[in-house]
Amino acid sequence: MSLDSLKSAVPDFAKDLKLNLGSVIGNSDLPAQQLWGTVLATAIASRSPIVLRELEPEAKANLSPEAYSAAKSAAAIMAMNNVFYRTRHLLSDHEYGTLRAGLRMNVIGNPGVDKVDFELWSFAVSAINGCGMCLDSHEQILRKAGMPRETIQEAFKIAAVIQAVGVTLDTEAVLAE
Repeated sequence: MSLDSLKSAVPDFAKDLKLNLGSVIGNSDLPAQQLWGTVLATAIASRSPIVLRELEPEAKANLSPEAYSAAKSAAAIMAMNNVFYRTRHLLSDHEYGTLRAGLRMNVIGNPGVDKVDFELWSFAVSAINGCGMCLDSHEQILRKAGMPRETIQEAFKIAAVIQAVGVTLDTEAVLAE
């Protein structure tokens, strides 16, 4: 399966999503590893079996084994971190922020790929999961590494479109049952 298969599955009422999907992936200025790592990590984070099934083979074909594994690691570690840090931030008792997290996050320090790529993927997953603390943290690291805002925005555009396509297609699948 492929990006084209996914686009063809998007219903007419969501034509904008179909066009945006083709644009954010097909016309992206991101280097291939950043693009396809972002696509894979956000497809996983979208929790949409349809989106993941369609995009994973193309992502795997465009990523080295190390990058493929690292993109999956970014989705996994951020699934945990986004819940933890979002909850900490949302609680009115700010004392939780002073407590040691006590969670293993070694992959962030040694992801097996360029740290900037891993940070970009973590940022994109955090956009889907809605963790402001993680978004700020990863965005600051990316900016300090010299990544322009336009490039960072590419990642959250991909996240937004993949999430919306997943919601739309999964909803249609349920309604068709």
